[in-house]
Amino acid sequence: MTSRLQLLESFDTLLNPERFRDYGPNGLQVEGNERIRKIVSGVTASRALIEAAVEAKADTIFVHHGLFWRGQDGCVTGWMKQRLALLLAHDINLFAYHLPLDAHPELGNNAQFGLKLGLSTQKRFGEQDLGFIAECPSNEGFANAGALVQRLEKELNRPVTFVGKKDSDIEKIAWCTGGAQSYFEPAIAAGASVFITGEISEPQAHYARECGVSYIACGHHASERYGAQAVAAHIAAQLNLDHEFIDIPNPA
Repeated sequence: MTSRLQLLESFDTLLNPERFRDYGPNGLQVEGNERIRKIVSGVTASRALIEAAVEAKADTIFVHHGLFWRGQDGCVTGWMKQRLALLLAHDINLFAYHLPLDAHPELGNNAQFGLKLGLSTQKRFGEQDLGFIAECPSNEGFANAGALVQRLEKELNRPVTFVGKKDSDIEKIAWCTGGAQSYFEPAIAAGASVFITGEISEPQAHYARECGVSYIACGHHASERYGAQAVAAHIAAQLNLDHEFIDIPNPA
């Protein structure tokens, strides 16, 4: 068991949220029990995850996508009221870290996603150095863009969206999990042969065809299932707390 303040300090020390210009507050978003015994980690602070955390008898939830974002109207109605009511009724702390969780060099979303694919990060690129890029490994799973698509679909257990030529060779692979469509052009400038992220918007298909760089969108949720559980498990072990990752399926 540990204190809420000690847990917050541990997360902040690991993730350094002060370094990032972000779209919402990082850290403790909803205050719950002062004493911490069990952390449930997940991707998004959805009602389904909160309900699962209640069932798991957790006093803390750790997520990548929290409740509060820049541009919200601030009204506690509808889905916001329902989620907050559950957290407050059960005295559950909600910790959320967005870009700091993407960026951590070992435990973050991008680092863990790269590990799942067997990629060793060589350098960063893009705004706030959130993009990762690596030399293509010399094995069968990376023989060409088509082989990479098959590897991704097997690892993530879902189809991906691919724009490019599947027989094209790969020299460098760039990736940035989640909704990182804007990192495609910086990835091209960094010399990538293929770029992997969670989502695709209309312009990226044209860029891929015109620049000869393959684009793979493998799902926002699917690409960001790894960082929250890695960070929460690390801190839980450090503070001798129970931890459970709960994945709430999402087709997006």
